[in-house]
Amino acid sequence: MIRLVLFVSLLIGLLFMSSCKTVHTNKNGIPPGQAKKITGSQSAKHYAPGHNK
Repeated sequence: MIRLVLFVSLLIGLLFMSSCKTVHTNKNGIPPGQAKKITGSQSAKHYAPGHNK
């Protein structure tokens, strides 16, 4: 019974940890807002994923 509880809690913990994604980065590994600051651009849209044309 203790092994089952331990296994279930470990499984739930892994599911919570694997579903977290907080910062979207571009191909250079820099968040869009930081890339905007570095280049001096007016908009971060060009650096955001899915907005590159």
